[in-house]
Amino acid sequence: MPRMREVGPGAVAAAFAGAVLGAGLVLLGGRTMLSRQAAVARRRIGKPLGEEALDADRVWGRRFDGEPVEFVVLGDSIAAGLGAERRKDTLGGRLAKGLARKLGRPVRLRTAAVVGAESSVLAEQVDGLPADYTPDAAVIVVGGNDITHRVPVPASIAHLEQAILRLRARGAVVVVGTCPDLGALRPVPQPLRALGSRLSRQLADAQADAASRCGARAVSLRRAVGPFFVTQPDEMFSLDRFHPSALGYRRTAEALLPAVLAELESAGARRD
Repeated sequence: MPRMREVGPGAVAAAFAGAVLGAGLVLLGGRTMLSRQAAVARRRIGKPLGEEALDADRVWGRRFDGEPVEFVVLGDSIAAGLGAERRKDTLGGRLAKGLARKLGRPVRLRTAAVVGAESSVLAEQVDGLPADYTPDAAVIVVGGNDITHRVPVPASIAHLEQAILRLRARGAVVVVGTCPDLGALRPVPQPLRALGSRLSRQLADAQADAASRCGARAVSLRRAVGPFFVTQPDEMFSLDRFHPSALGYRRTAEALLPAVLAELESAGARRD
């Protein structure tokens, strides 16, 4: 398993500041003010969740007949489900349960996502799948750590495209949940938060274009669930006010599930 850089929420504001300064977007006092805001955010957030997500890998919907649908989730801490207190509340668990109910078949969940992953780690996540593994569907959620670690958008997109194409070569339909709006992170002061929002929106738009080019379907998490995180932060965020709560993961899964079902239906129609 690759060793991640420091990715706890307490490191995020400092990384935001570095990203902003590196991009030449210094505002309202420059480096000193941004560094001060980073320190404020670190104190506000802390690391109450640790860096280990629950293991939700299992067959969901065992009451249904038939061979299990093979479903894999790749990406970062959101894809891994950090912040959920029960396996069924992780993003993978929510999606697997929803797929089982809608398809009337069991769903075998495999979580390749790693807390702290950048897009560059997607290759290792695909490499880590068994050689004979043939997923029916894959969901990728990644990008937040690319923003905080100042990864250039073209580099992030190249890694994402490679992962999509490799998963499709294994037979999977692929859905990409684009980078969430980092402007929803209330503990990060303004204007640092607004700048993070701008950078995450740019990456999300590029991810959507990349997904389309590679035959995948993109879901804008900023549009689909971002407003809930902005207007209901106490309900949508977990203890660290950085990762989703059970409700946050439910809303995120509800946004992604129709796209996964549509891709599976389309793939089935092409085979018929």
